[in-house]
Amino acid sequence: MKTKSKALFLLLGLFVVTVFTGCNDREEPLFFEEGEKYVVLMHPTVGNVRTWDYLVSNEILPVDPGMNVLGVYHEKVSYNYDQTADFIEKEGLGNVRLKGIEEPLDSETLFSENEHTEIFRGIFDDAKGVIFFGGPDIPPSVYGREMNLLTSVGDLQRHYLELSFSFHLTGGYQDEDFAPFLEENPKMPVLGLCVGMQTLNVAGGGTLIQDIPTEVYGKFTIEEVVDMDHDMQHRNYYSFFPAEEDVTRRSFHRILIEEDTHMSAIRGEDTLPPYVLTSHHQAVDDLGKEFYITAWSMDEEIVEAIEHEKYPNVIGVQFHPESRSIFDGTEFKFIPGEDPEGTYMELYPGEKGENFHRNFWEYFGGLLER
Repeated sequence: MKTKSKALFLLLGLFVVTVFTGCNDREEPLFFEEGEKYVVLMHPTVGNVRTWDYLVSNEILPVDPGMNVLGVYHEKVSYNYDQTADFIEKEGLGNVRLKGIEEPLDSETLFSENEHTEIFRGIFDDAKGVIFFGGPDIPPSVYGREMNLLTSVGDLQRHYLELSFSFHLTGGYQDEDFAPFLEENPKMPVLGLCVGMQTLNVAGGGTLIQDIPTEVYGKFTIEEVVDMDHDMQHRNYYSFFPAEEDVTRRSFHRILIEEDTHMSAIRGEDTLPPYVLTSHHQAVDDLGKEFYITAWSMDEEIVEAIEHEKYPNVIGVQFHPESRSIFDGTEFKFIPGEDPEGTYMELYPGEKGENFHRNFWEYFGGLLER
C-alpha cells in the first residue's frame, strides 16, 4: 500500500518531500542539498530516465555523468512512478531524485499565479535546465478549442502540471502581468520534445492543430495518408493496419531549417535537410507569446521547431532527437510483410541526419554546462 507524500516546509522557502512506498519500505529524499544544481526532467518514466542515462553514458549528451537530475511528476496519473524509483535504485543512479506533486491543479488557474506557484519556485531556484518529454494529446479546452474526435487526451493532471510550470517559466498571453521565472535567469535552457514543444506553445497562449491528415491535408483514411509524399507523413500510418507487432509507429522525414537560429547552428555546414524521427498527429497552430518558428516540414505546412524571442535558450522541437533507437542500432520496419529497411545510421548517415542528431545533443549539452 502506498502512503501519501509528506511535505516538510523549511526556512528560506526550501523544502524536502519524501515518498514512502510500503511495498519495499523505501524512503527517498526528493531534493538535493541546498544550492546543488540539477536538470529537471518532467514526467520521469523509466523510459525517459533511461533515455537521459543512455545519452549521457554514451557521451551523446556531453555533460558531467554525475550531473544531478530531478524528475518531477504528478501523482494523480495512470503511470506508476514507483517503477522509476525501482529503476533508479537498481541502476545505482544516485544522482537522480524524484519529486511527486500530490495536490490537483485547477484548470481555471493554470496560467496565472496559483496554489502551486511556490512549489514551482522551489523547483526552479536550483534548476540549471528543464526538459519536457513527449506523450498524449493536450486537452483542447486549455487553449480554447472544442475537442476533435481524433484527439486522445491522457493523464490530465500531467498536462496541467507541465502546462502551468511552463507558463511560470516563460509567461503567456493568458496573464501578461505575470512575471515569468526566466526573468531571473533568462539563459536557462528549456527543451520541449514533441508534445513537450506543444506544451511550451500552449502555455504561452498558443493553439494546436488537432489532427494533421484531416485538418491540413483533407485526408480521412489510412490508405490516403500512406499514398502521400513521405515528407508529409508525420507518423507511420502503416502501423495502424492489423499488422506485425514489429512495424514501427515512427516515421522519418526531412525538415527545412530557418537561418540564424539554434537549429541552423546545430545543422552547421551541412546543406541537406536532415531526416528526423517523428510520431505525432498534432502540431503548433497559433504561436504562443514571443515564440517564433525555426524549422518547418518540407512543404512548410507543419511547424517542426520553435524558439523564444526573449529567453534565447527555450527550444521546442516536434521531432524526437532523444530516441535511443536513432543511436543504438535498432532496425526499422515500416511496412507489414516487408523486411526491416535498416538502422537510422544506415538509412541517414552523415549530413542526411546523423550529423544533425549528434550535433543536437552536443549543442544542448553546451547550454546545460554553461
